[in-house]
Amino acid sequence: MSEKYNLAAIRKEYTLQDLTLEQTAPEPFTQFQQWLAEALEAKVPEPNAMHLATVSANGRPSGRIVLLKGLTEKGFVFFTNYQSRKGQELASNQWASLTFFWPELERQVRIEGSTELISAQQSDAYFHSRPRGSQIGAWASPQSQQIPGRQVLEENTTRLKEEFGQEQLIPRPPHWGGYCIVPDSIEFWQGRPSRLHDRIVYTKTAENTWQKHRLAP
Repeated sequence: MSEKYNLAAIRKEYTLQDLTLEQTAPEPFTQFQQWLAEALEAKVPEPNAMHLATVSANGRPSGRIVLLKGLTEKGFVFFTNYQSRKGQELASNQWASLTFFWPELERQVRIEGSTELISAQQSDAYFHSRPRGSQIGAWASPQSQQIPGRQVLEENTTRLKEEFGQEQLIPRPPHWGGYCIVPDSIEFWQGRPSRLHDRIVYTKTAENTWQKHRLAP
């Protein structure tokens, strides 16, 4: 098949930094917070954007970009519609992975673990911190379901704006809330020349502590 662009010739040499076991924190959450802070300071576009991969009950994987909205002592928090494809897949298979990619820093973080719902109180608090339009949007969209056209969303939005008015508190939809990815493996990747990248991975032990070691690129 002919290509307009020579994809095989596209390559970038990574030269900014290195990463050693000695440089990394004893546990991965501290290391992640450090790298996230550096991504924020570098003004990386949407530094909290992460690729979420889930697996269906029959083993079919799917992925999409979601936004990190919280980092707790347990794990990484994001919010979505429980009835969406990812919500249904997480209901049948708790295992998921996250990937952060910060090309401006030549860095990637890969996270694997189990998923659990956060509390209703935590979901309520975040929902009511969102812009009012986003709150209405959570009610208006039957996420991942087939619809005949965009007019369905627009009609739902108009109806809900009239229903809730300008001042009424909008309740959180029962089908919408937060998940926490509780990791058992977190890998930090730093790009290096000649594709000999630095990879430091933390794995959780049976004693609930973290061990770290280097992986070959």
